[in-house]
Amino acid sequence: MKFARTIRLDGSDQNVFDNPAEPGEWAVAGTFEFADGDPSFWTNKQQLAFKSGWLGLGSFGRSTFVQVAVLPDGQVEDAVRALAGYLYERYGAPDMMAALDAARGECRDMAELCDHPAGTLLAIERDLTDEGIAERVRIIPAKGDGQHARIWGVAGDDPA
Repeated sequence: MKFARTIRLDGSDQNVFDNPAEPGEWAVAGTFEFADGDPSFWTNKQQLAFKSGWLGLGSFGRSTFVQVAVLPDGQVEDAVRALAGYLYERYGAPDMMAALDAARGECRDMAELCDHPAGTLLAIERDLTDEGIAERVRIIPAKGDGQHARIWGVAGDDPA
């Protein structure tokens, strides 16, 4: 099964997210985390996580980019169970069966988003609309040498 794996092109995730995902984590969109939130109370980092963060299934941190990869059959259920545990413990799913069902749905949705060649780089964009949360997934094109284009650079704060 094709699935998303977090990737870090530079150090920006460590600066823009409260909890950055580690590179190489399996990931889902994780939009459910924002369903009941009030954006007027979100910090800048929470707003950035809403706007552009994928949810890593190891740290439950955020990543700006994911790369399509092949999830070995033996790890599919591990990913589902990790997400189910998170849904049960953090979001109060009524029981583990309900959490497993929801996690399977999230993972199925992610697999559908990953219907691209392995190595394809994806970014997510979210906006609040009158109907709820609008979500768009973009493919980040690779340069001619197969490497993905550097979209921006990150510079440290100048203490002077």
